Amino acid sequence: MTRISPKRIKQIVNSSFGVKITEKGAERIAEILEKEAKSISSFAVQNAIRNKRGKVTKKDIKDYVIRRVLDGK
Repeated sequence: MTRISPKRIKQIVNSSFGVKITEKGAERIAEILEKEAKSISSFAVQNAIRNKRGKVTKKDIKDYVIRRVLDGK
């Protein structure tokens, strides 16, 4: 499984906000992003299956976001 690189997180934080982040901070963000990616993927796959499709679409991802907003998360 491909892992989100803490090094890449550090680059994003530095280039986006002009500050540095600790290794542990970058690792924690990577863990959170991986968990959220799994949640999005699971929802999107189930949504595609419910709609009798073998592919996840952009709409499946949008539906996930809408569900999160409606659930207040």
